[in-house]
Amino acid sequence: MAQDSGQLLTGAQALVASLEKMGVDVAFGIPGGAILPAYDPLFDSSIRHILVRHEQGAGHAAEGYAMSSGRVGVCIATSGPGATNLVTPLANAYMDSTPLVAITGQVNSTSIGTDAFQEADIRGITMPITKHSFLIKETADIPLAVKEAFHIAATGRPGPVLVDIAKDALVAKAPFVWPTELDLPGYKPTFRPHTRQIRAAARMIAQAERPVLYVGGGVASSRSQDELAEFVEKTRIPVVTTLMARGVFPDSHELNLGMPGMHGTVAAVGALQKADLIIALATRFDDRVTGRLDSFAPLAKIIHADVDPAEIGKNVAVDIPIVGDIKETLRQLIVAIEAYDAPDCDAWRRLLTGMKDRYQPRWEEIPDGRLSPQEVIQRIGQLSPADTIYAAGVGQHQMWAAHFLPHERPGRWLNSGGAGTMGFCVPAAMGAKVANPDSTVWGIDGDGCFQMTNQELVTCALNNIPIKIAVINNNALGMVRQWQSLFYEGRYSNTDLMTENLPNFPMLAEAMGCVGLRATNEEEMDEAIARALEIDDRPVVIEFVVHKDAMVWPMVAAGVSNDEIRVARDMAPQWEEEDL
Repeated sequence: MAQDSGQLLTGAQALVASLEKMGVDVAFGIPGGAILPAYDPLFDSSIRHILVRHEQGAGHAAEGYAMSSGRVGVCIATSGPGATNLVTPLANAYMDSTPLVAITGQVNSTSIGTDAFQEADIRGITMPITKHSFLIKETADIPLAVKEAFHIAATGRPGPVLVDIAKDALVAKAPFVWPTELDLPGYKPTFRPHTRQIRAAARMIAQAERPVLYVGGGVASSRSQDELAEFVEKTRIPVVTTLMARGVFPDSHELNLGMPGMHGTVAAVGALQKADLIIALATRFDDRVTGRLDSFAPLAKIIHADVDPAEIGKNVAVDIPIVGDIKETLRQLIVAIEAYDAPDCDAWRRLLTGMKDRYQPRWEEIPDGRLSPQEVIQRIGQLSPADTIYAAGVGQHQMWAAHFLPHERPGRWLNSGGAGTMGFCVPAAMGAKVANPDSTVWGIDGDGCFQMTNQELVTCALNNIPIKIAVINNNALGMVRQWQSLFYEGRYSNTDLMTENLPNFPMLAEAMGCVGLRATNEEEMDEAIARALEIDDRPVVIEFVVHKDAMVWPMVAAGVSNDEIRVARDMAPQWEEEDL
């Protein structure tokens, strides 16, 4: 229902027309009193609206859509509790730099501040967790606000934007004027990095003997994988990829050391700790990566390139800051490095390759014959098509998925990194499948996470969104239980979920319109995965009954140095100091 400029429209019609002009093809949401006027023109719109079962599901689905497609995700909710239910996905998108526009209804402008029915100051509530938040009280302001919201969400460092619209602004009429230009004082993201900083970085890289590329989620979200690959090819510098960047550089590449951090590989953690130069690309030196800051990378000079200047120097002192779009930064670094010989670091590469070979993530066979959760996740990756998209919940299964799935392509790994939001998996997988209907989409979830948002499987069943969910059922809140095992003398306070029989996950799945399967041994595991991959007309849920006491290794305990990484309960790696 795209409209000509100047035509008299209601605010609701203007909102839908504006979304159409921004190229929105799908939105996830739930109607309610304050946003109801917008749902009438949406009825005739080209935009596909997917009616979710909870607003949190709408937000995470929009995230999954955005992360897998590179486009801005859209979610819609009404005022009060509808809007506040979006707080968690907005915070999640803010932490992980996911482009999102949330449209919420608000009470009439004359009632704002009176504690009217279903009133909440959602603009104030979300101000710390959005790039910007609009409160629209005038009908004529809607088109400009929508265009600005999408621009802010998608440019610079991506992130969520809220557009809160008073109900009377949706009902009243005004001429529809589509803005041709945007004027956003104070919002001018730096695109081109400074040439002098690029040259200085190239010179420092050429002089390094133990350099490492520390690659963050911004490289993945900007789709800069080709530039990264070319830079690595020219310099032969080893690479570590954060949790949010898994897949942006292929795991199969000899120079990929895996994921750094609390549950990172020994080689990746060791590379950062022993480097003499860290080239940090679109990453934020998160505490889960650095461990205790005063002992992080004590020998390293640091080049930090990021589009967000606020991140540079925030946690770690930087020797060469580079502010700019990461794709453009890599392009310029590729050109600048040609003036120098590649860094002489053969011994460094041999050391890290040896460390990688010695300390590959692994698991011990379970003595009672139950499935190992790591084996289940690895087998899903082995049997699924190469272009499969994987969404993970949060916890042990997330870390195992980060290690044991085949991370070879960008945009195929979705998870909640910064916020660590349990319940992310099912709706995010739903959003990814909507954006990529021809791709297989697996959700790797835990029995705890799954019970937070599994109602969105009804949405999937009703809307022909055939995702596949693996529920790794260890009958516990596994990651918290692991900490209780290691640091609380096995005092398992409120972490046993007792989910072996309640709920019955396959029956629950069937009740929600899905195919429900269960696997308790290796033969059943392969059969269930094969069966799930054959089904493409409805969602599939497989419960994998696994051992309760499986742990995520390696591990760096919170608040200690990365040098104290442990590869098993009673074993720590020995850094090869004599080779350094």
